[in-house]
Amino acid sequence: MNTGNEFDSMEIEAIEDLYKKYKEAPESVDESFRYFFQGFDLATNRFPLIPNEKNGGIEHSPKELNVMRLITGYRRRGHLFTKTNPVRARRSYTPTLAIENFDLSEKDLDLVFEAGKEVGLGRATLRDIITLLEETYCASIGVEYRYMTNPDKVKWLQEKMESSRNREDLPNEKKLHILSLLIEASGFEDYMHKKFVGQKRFSLEGSESIIPALEAIISRGGDYNVNDIVIGMAHRGRLNVLTNIMKKPYSQVFREFNAQNYDEEIKYGDVKYHLGYSNTIDYEGRKISMNLAPNPSHLEAVGPVVQGIARAKLENDHNLNYDEVLPIVVHGDAAIAGQGVVYETIQFSRLGGYKTGGTIHIVINNQVGFTTSYLQARSSTYCTDVAKVTQSPVFHVNGDDPEAMVFVAKLALEFRQEFNTDVFIDLLSYRKYGHNEGDEPRFTQPELYDIIAKHKNPRDIYADRLISEKVVEGAVFDKMVSDFHRKLDKSYEDSLKSNKLNFQPFLSDKNSHLRLPAPQDFEKEVNTKVSRELFLDLAKRITTLPDDRQFFNKTTRLFSQRASMIEANSYDWAMGELMAYATLAKEMIPVRLSGQDSERGTFSHRHAEIVTEDEGTEKYFPLKNLGGEQAPVRVYNSMLSEYGILGFEYGYSLAFPDGLTIWEAQFGDFYNVGQVIVDQYICSAQEKWGLKSGLVMFLPHGYEGQGAEHSSGRMERFLALCGNNNMQVVNCTTPANLFHVIRRQMYRDFRIPLIVFTPKSLLRHPECTSSISDFTEGRFMEVIEDTELQSKSEIKRLILCTGKIYYELKDARREKNSGDVSIIRLEQLYPFPEKQIRDLINSYPEDTELVWVQEEPLNMGASLYVKQRLEDKNIQVISRPASGVTAEGLTALHKINQSKIIDKVFE
Repeated sequence: MNTGNEFDSMEIEAIEDLYKKYKEAPESVDESFRYFFQGFDLATNRFPLIPNEKNGGIEHSPKELNVMRLITGYRRRGHLFTKTNPVRARRSYTPTLAIENFDLSEKDLDLVFEAGKEVGLGRATLRDIITLLEETYCASIGVEYRYMTNPDKVKWLQEKMESSRNREDLPNEKKLHILSLLIEASGFEDYMHKKFVGQKRFSLEGSESIIPALEAIISRGGDYNVNDIVIGMAHRGRLNVLTNIMKKPYSQVFREFNAQNYDEEIKYGDVKYHLGYSNTIDYEGRKISMNLAPNPSHLEAVGPVVQGIARAKLENDHNLNYDEVLPIVVHGDAAIAGQGVVYETIQFSRLGGYKTGGTIHIVINNQVGFTTSYLQARSSTYCTDVAKVTQSPVFHVNGDDPEAMVFVAKLALEFRQEFNTDVFIDLLSYRKYGHNEGDEPRFTQPELYDIIAKHKNPRDIYADRLISEKVVEGAVFDKMVSDFHRKLDKSYEDSLKSNKLNFQPFLSDKNSHLRLPAPQDFEKEVNTKVSRELFLDLAKRITTLPDDRQFFNKTTRLFSQRASMIEANSYDWAMGELMAYATLAKEMIPVRLSGQDSERGTFSHRHAEIVTEDEGTEKYFPLKNLGGEQAPVRVYNSMLSEYGILGFEYGYSLAFPDGLTIWEAQFGDFYNVGQVIVDQYICSAQEKWGLKSGLVMFLPHGYEGQGAEHSSGRMERFLALCGNNNMQVVNCTTPANLFHVIRRQMYRDFRIPLIVFTPKSLLRHPECTSSISDFTEGRFMEVIEDTELQSKSEIKRLILCTGKIYYELKDARREKNSGDVSIIRLEQLYPFPEKQIRDLINSYPEDTELVWVQEEPLNMGASLYVKQRLEDKNIQVISRPASGVTAEGLTALHKINQSKIIDKVFE
């Protein structure tokens, strides 16, 4: 039988050895012993000794130590024995917190123990100590926090919770305020259910306590200097949050159910429970900026986007004062436990360049994922166990107790502001209907939904409580409900005045000076030139290392080689890229680049940061030393994440459109793991939600015999997603063209994503260079004509291609002396420069054979896309055969297939 005494079967000598180890290095012993020894030391230092006549000396009462172990047990395991589930019985856990498991008995309940001092009671009876512990840790709130290794955080929470017993004695005015918020939350859902019968809205019913909790965070935020709040959530309860927290007019939501069309530039739009909203709310004279980010049905995709938005605001609006910007993410229980991007986002939450000062995570825990029971939805005890990754505290709260929820919301805010780390609130609740209002939950959860059908909602439960406490009369409560219903009736009438929707642009305070693009905008030439004097000055500065530091010999040689490019008037890819950043920074346009190994560059070409020879403890950033005033250039090595970091950078680009934001894949193929962000945001968010993002994606692409996972950036996928001017896709072949397309991104009055397929072998190709005039007198070339052509009249075969294969074709033409073959480079694939291409094709003899050449298999790359765009032209395609993989695994086989492509061109 387990008595709760871990030492029953151990020799005293072994315990003494453990204690010695603990005194030397506390972290070297098991957590359970560590807590025991902490309690033992506390008792030794704080509790008086008692006589022991048998041994002729004095010692501590064993029961004092037992009471200390009982207190530790409640702090560590009390969350397992709470009253937090409104509709289900808790699972059983052993051993329990029964006093018998701590070598105590009912005879001890009225004994006075010094251990009462540990919980702030002073000398107290065991009965009083247990009462405090039960009320603090086992009532409507359960807390996980003792796994945190920071003693300051543990002590802070402990004292806050135990001194208040995890509750707040609210005046009647505050209780009535909570009731009114619940009336709005429940009343809105009631009204929608009756007015829009059978229509999906993903009701909040059963979890309405989140509304007073969110309101408490916002209203209390001013006391802690919060003035900018960014919220992300899935669709469960979104309409309620939009109206009752974000103050979106009820009439506008009602119109979204009845409207026939849009009255602006949005082409397709989206369902109402995916929409975002921005507003500035006045709370007691304080202005709070609030943004609820739009989110697709890929539930947790919005999490990293919210972090990126918050970070952009912190860096550019709040001087990195973490207290001023508060991210809040609302999860579903199945989603937070099941979606890997949650882990990714939490894992980068404390990293430099990505930290946002802590997020308040609230889980709407319906205990069912679509139709699946929580027992089938995760292996962990709680859906929130991911919080342990960053040692963040978790509060489990009964959704039927709105006062407990409000108390925890305030405590979570205070903890976040005190320590600038994440905190989790698990709102144990239920959903009144199935996954949506048309779903039948009894197909899979008959017992649970029998209970729910008979269960009062949180509003009515709380009203009954306040009526019994004589805080409000029943008739007054009924009038509050009916008055709100009449308010909704008026809003519904207003909604019928128009059958068209008008979207308020998300983050309009940041992007109102930017517009959505039109087709003709892409035909206009953009001036991206810089003066020769500025170019040379910056080129010298970024290739010169300071004399007062010691660098590796290879680093010194590299920068010497770069400096020699100035004299030779021949700039390689790295210089073209770095000069784009340097010139933008001198023009006061901030630059942010992030990705795996982006500081050095995966292929060791960039060297935006340089470590010193002294073990790399000090870094030098040439782009931060441009002389005089400049905008910041931030280059970060990201964690090994694509989905999370790509979402973060997309969010950053939304909230800071006046800066250049770039995400770089280590290899182009690796963006696969971020495909959700591409599909749900990058290619579609402009049309769904009117979002304006100028995010740039760098995807290293090119066939060099490195196998299926290191060759292709999956160009075909992006081209298949292009439409309605939603993004730009380029594959540059010169440093100057890269320079100009990067700068062009910031010198238009609209923002759309830019996908750049960047090279690998071309980074050091001797012919992949540009002269200074290409930078100072040129512009971005969507199409590059054949620069070595003698006469078009002699041409028999006209080759169209994109990217690195151009240089192989060029070399082969020279070797074979094939003067009857001309090569045109397509540098911009979308928007497709159709007029330029057609004009060029038409400038050749009519019988010229037209061929598209690519390295990729026939079913990949740009071949099918180009043929579709020029469907009236008889275009042959030379490529690898169609395949299910992007490239060969053997270098020898790669060389054979690459040679076949080149040979076919010159047959």
